[in-house]
Order: sequence, then structure tokens, then C-alpha cells
Amino acid sequence: MELSDLLGTLRAFAIPMRTKFRGITVREGALIEGPAGWGEFSPFAEYGPREAARWLASAIESATVPWPEPVRDRVPVNVTVPAVAPERAREIVAGSGCRTAKVKVAEQGQAPAEDVERVAAVRDALGADGRIRVDANGGWDVGTAARMLRALDRYTLEYAEQPCATLEELAELRRLIDIPVAADESIRKAEDPLRVRAIGAADVVMVKVQPLGGVRAALRVAQACGLPVVVSSAVDSSVGLAAGVALAAALPELPYACGLATMSLLAGDVTADPLAESGGELPVRRPAVSLAALARWETDPGPWRRRARAAAEYLGAEPAITARNGPAITAREGRAGP
Repeated sequence: MELSDLLGTLRAFAIPMRTKFRGITVREGALIEGPAGWGEFSPFAEYGPREAARWLASAIESATVPWPEPVRDRVPVNVTVPAVAPERAREIVAGSGCRTAKVKVAEQGQAPAEDVERVAAVRDALGADGRIRVDANGGWDVGTAARMLRALDRYTLEYAEQPCATLEELAELRRLIDIPVAADESIRKAEDPLRVRAIGAADVVMVKVQPLGGVRAALRVAQACGLPVVVSSAVDSSVGLAAGVALAAALPELPYACGLATMSLLAGDVTADPLAESGGELPVRRPAVSLAALARWETDPGPWRRRARAAAEYLGAEPAITARNGPAITAREGRAGP
């Protein structure tokens, strides 16, 4: 199948966020359709063509080949708490069926005390037996991270996700604290995502399908890292979330709740049957795209088609996408083969 044919099916969307998250208020992206179904291509605006190439590879995989066989039919998930006021944080957790919460901290423009109050409210909502993990998106230096995490650990942290920006900082921080450290951006943005283990930078790795180039590529990274894995979303629509669920379902072991219950962050979806959390779990399934639902959020596909073509120029540096009993698209040739 020609890559140009896949890009010819591209439909773009822009879905408002219910709460500002990672600095964005609208989640934008595109979908492509192939013989296996729909794939999502939604790199964030700041990502250039080289980095976006992995996101395109993931969309191509989802659209053209079946995913690996699952070893479980449901995936445990955490509720995500944005950098909101304590009262709102409490409401979000109380309205969820999840027993694990990921709390955003280190938000630009907020005081450290706001992080403490937010985590305290989440602990109050979860009770003593719930699990709390915090995510700083690399927003702290080593000294600040050590100080803040000791303060936040009054409320018992499961781990701290990407407290500092670089692998070297994470490795230094691990020597200063007893709280497990999880690497996120250090995995999905790195040229060598396996270096996180080599230098002792993390206890846990966050694995996201789109930034790593697809379900199979993410499985390879998870296996090679040799560390416990948490599968997380990139604030995808249900199309992208389904790929994350497919990854979580295929992992031999799943010791932590996954960060895939992010549909609640969006004001809409491209399917009539969104992948929404129930009872702290997501079912392993692939929702069908609803053209009517998609039409509600549809935008001009031109910019996204151009962005995908620019990203495609860098796919030649990535391994071919292959699957047993399915087609393969080699990025360099932009062509499907047997």
C-alpha cells in the first residue's frame, strides 16, 4: 500500500481540553485509515519532523497491521489530576473509579505550596490505601526535586515521574532520595531510549506508543530496558488510546496501573464509544471511528498532511514496520510490501 494513499485518507481534528493540560487547551491531531483500521498521528506542536516521524510510524502501524495478541482483557489505569486547585483535584479523584492517581506538579507559575496542597487533597480523596504518583514533566532541578519530593512523600508517593529534565539529573537525584524515579520524556524524546538503564537514571520507565513508533517498537523498548513499565498516553483520542491499551495488554507483566485514562481530559472524541475508564480499568478493545463524531471536531487536513509528509522524510532512518501476517511499510520507500 502506498504511503501517499494512506495520507490521502487523513482527517484532522481539534478537540478542546476540559482543563488546561501541559500548557494546551485544545488537543489537535490527525487520523489515517488503512486495511487494519485507523491510526492516530498527533505529535505536539513543538515537535519537528524528525521527532514526529516516530508518531507517524505508529499511525502507519495501527492502520496497516494487526496488533500483538493480548495476554489480558482489561488494563488497570490511574486517574490523571492536572495542576488544578485542591477542591477540583479532590472532585476529579472522587469521581473516578481509580485507586491510583497521577498528580501534575511543578506547573509553571504555581508556587510549591500549591503542589503540596493538591497532593494532600488527592490523598484525602483516595484514602490511606490509594496510590499517588506525581509528574513534574522535568520541571525541577535536582535540588528542588529532592526538596519537593521529600515534602510530598508525607502523603506516600508510589514514584515520581520525570522530576528533572535530563538523564544525568535523574541519576543524581536517585542518589539523594528513597522515592522511586520514573523516566518519561527521557524515554520518548531520547535518540537512545535505552540509555536510561545504562546510567542508572530510573527505577521505572514510562512507555508511550506514538512517541516510540508504534506498539511493537514500544514492546522492544520495554523489553530492552529491563525495568518495570508503565504504559501512558499522549492525551490521545480513543484511536491513540486503543494502541496504548494494545501495548499494555501485550506486556508479559504489568505491575503498575497505566496512565491511559485520559479521555476524561477531552471534551469530545472521534468515536461514539470512547475508551473511558470504568472501575479503575479499561477494556482491551478498538473503538470504531464515528464519522459523525469526527465531523464535529474536524479541521483543515492540509497542515497535518504537510506535517506528515515532512515527517515521512525521516522514516528511512527507522526500522521497517513489520508484523506477522500483515503488510509492512518501509519508511524509505513509502510503500507497503508482503
